[in-house]
Amino acid sequence: MSYRAPLSDFGFLLSHVVGFDRVQSTELFSEATEDMTTAILVEAGRLCEDVLAPVDRAGDTVPARLDGGQVHSSPGFAEAYRAIAKGGWICVAAPPAHGGMGLPLTLQTAINEMMSAACLSLQLNPMLTQGQIEALEAHASEEIKALYLPKLISGEWTGTMNLTESGAGSDVGALVTRAEPNEDGTYAIIGQKIYITWGDAEFVDNVCHLVLARLPDSPPGTKGISLFLVPRHLPDATGVPCAVNSLRVVSLEHKLGLHGSPTCVMEYDRATGWLIGDENGGMAAMFTMMNNARLGVGCQGIGIAEAATQKAVAFALERKQGRVGGTGTIIEHPDVRRMVATMKAETFAARAIALANAVAIDMARATGEAEWAARAALLTPISKAHGTDIGHEVAQIGIQVHGGMGYIEETGAAQLARDVRVTQIYEGTNGIQAMDLTGRKMADGGRAALALLDEVTAQAESARVSLPAMSGRVADAARAVRDLTEWLVQQELRDRFAGCTAYLRALARVLGAHFHLAAAIAEGGTGPRTRLAAFFVARLLPEHGALIAQVKAGADGLFDVTVEDLETT
Repeated sequence: MSYRAPLSDFGFLLSHVVGFDRVQSTELFSEATEDMTTAILVEAGRLCEDVLAPVDRAGDTVPARLDGGQVHSSPGFAEAYRAIAKGGWICVAAPPAHGGMGLPLTLQTAINEMMSAACLSLQLNPMLTQGQIEALEAHASEEIKALYLPKLISGEWTGTMNLTESGAGSDVGALVTRAEPNEDGTYAIIGQKIYITWGDAEFVDNVCHLVLARLPDSPPGTKGISLFLVPRHLPDATGVPCAVNSLRVVSLEHKLGLHGSPTCVMEYDRATGWLIGDENGGMAAMFTMMNNARLGVGCQGIGIAEAATQKAVAFALERKQGRVGGTGTIIEHPDVRRMVATMKAETFAARAIALANAVAIDMARATGEAEWAARAALLTPISKAHGTDIGHEVAQIGIQVHGGMGYIEETGAAQLARDVRVTQIYEGTNGIQAMDLTGRKMADGGRAALALLDEVTAQAESARVSLPAMSGRVADAARAVRDLTEWLVQQELRDRFAGCTAYLRALARVLGAHFHLAAAIAEGGTGPRTRLAAFFVARLLPEHGALIAQVKAGADGLFDVTVEDLETT
């Protein structure tokens, strides 16, 4: 079946569940009225359904290729990208001073999810450009902003992120790419980067790379890294791309999925670059881009979960197998009904977490309040890790619902599973996200997490009369994870990290139940959203108990399993 944008879910979540009305009530985002929000989501949904979704299959079967030093995109990608750019969809949250709409990131988050569901390989391109726009807006000189931001926002140029090297993956501080000062204030960039998503594209005038590199005599590790803007073509003072820079795409990676997205090995041979931010301040500047991308990647997982759910439900409603009542289709089998209900409930919960994350980011920007900034920081690793975990899990369930046909490429179920898998790895593996949550994000003694859990408990208690069974379970789970959080912040980092993945999942389970309960309350305690909430609370929320046990085990026994044990055959 063809993808359909879940506009009713977005509208319901924004209006009744995640507090988007607070964003709309701020002076900064007062123009994001309900009518405008609806119009934007409808138009973005139409673009995804009519333009992006139809090229997704070609991206998988006819991958991007490298020919004569130029990357050539999959059939239909150039036209689809131009439609994205022409419609102003590259970055609706970009600053108006440079051509952006200045709308809330919450709307961009919803748009990114829809684009991811329709064609993840192509959506990666504007998502990385969005991150570069934010990094340049925060750290670049006024001259760089004036020259580059309008081109990036319009989609005439695209942006990339160059961190990884063959000897420096998650350990970014091990990178060796060099930056040598030139006499004119620019820098000569020397080195090779790998895993560069959309490192080149034939359908744009310029590709602008943000590259991490070391200045001469810089300190070792991450403290000695600087950030440089290195365009494919050197622009003149008016922004016209002229001379070709000294960089090239060495090769394209052959991957499990995302075949339409060219993953490049980039070589810089004294390429001209401009310093962004302070010397040796590259990590702080790059993290501006990475934090933007982490929420975006979480939405990629959720988008794939939505697409997989739609395919599975459609298949289950038409596939007749076995002697069952009702429609006579497999949706009448209890286990199939369990699977598709799980897909639907998981997708709703993960989407709500991501949108709440975006609301917190918008509120922090609009109000400058530290509490909103802390909440945004807390939710970012959860959005990324849980959103992509759910994307992977739901895509796998989707294959199972299809049965043997799920393993056959023509249904598209297998492509979704292959495409989403890497989202759990890039922009910081999900294990790193969990370490960030239980490490840096708990540096406040867990205050931000405890405040959020108190809100969960308060809402659940308020629904004791109208929804007693559901609210009681949510309140109990929230208190249990609150107690766990208070215990966790007193532990050594080694013990925190041993249970960090389980803690993130437990917290996400409670947050998912919280948003499902909010939906049930808004619906009046009866209806499809209430029934889905009851399913989540009864069947998925209880997982938090086992996860708590895992967290409390800490590192005990973890390293009793020796290297020799692991090597034994």
